[in-house]
Amino acid sequence: MVFAVKYREALIEKVWKEELHKYITGFVQNNGMKLLAIHAMPDHIHILFHLRSDVKLSDFVKELKVSSTNFINRSHLSKSKFNWQNGFGNFSVSHDHIARVVGYIHNQETHHEKHSFQMEYKAWLKHYEIDFDERFLFDWIEND
Repeated sequence: MVFAVKYREALIEKVWKEELHKYITGFVQNNGMKLLAIHAMPDHIHILFHLRSDVKLSDFVKELKVSSTNFINRSHLSKSKFNWQNGFGNFSVSHDHIARVVGYIHNQETHHEKHSFQMEYKAWLKHYEIDFDERFLFDWIEND
C-alpha cells in the first residue's frame, strides 16, 4: 500500500519517521494483521501487510490515516499541521514476491534518487493496465 502526504509536502522528517513506523506497525498489529515492511519517505509511505479477509480495505486505510494523522499532530512531530492526501494505492503481492517487495520498500531512499514517486506510481498503473485520470492522482498546492 502507498499513500502520500497532503499536497505532496515533504513533512515526514528522518528524526521522527521511526516513531511513525512504530505507530503504524502497532495499529496494523492491533487490528489482527501482520506488518511485513514499512518505510516513510518525506512525502509518502509504503506499507506491506497481510490483510485479513474479513476487513474492508478502504475502511481500514481510512482508520489508519485518521489515527496516524492524529498521532502525528498530537505528538507535535511535524513542524506544521499534518494530513495525508485523499486516496491510496494498493497492490496485491504473491507469496513468491514478498521478499522482493520487502527489499524494494526498505530501499526507498536509494530508489527515489533515480525515480520520482509520481513517475513510478504512474508506471505501476500503466504496467498493471489500471485506468486512471491524471487529475485525480495527486493533490498539489494550488498556485494563485
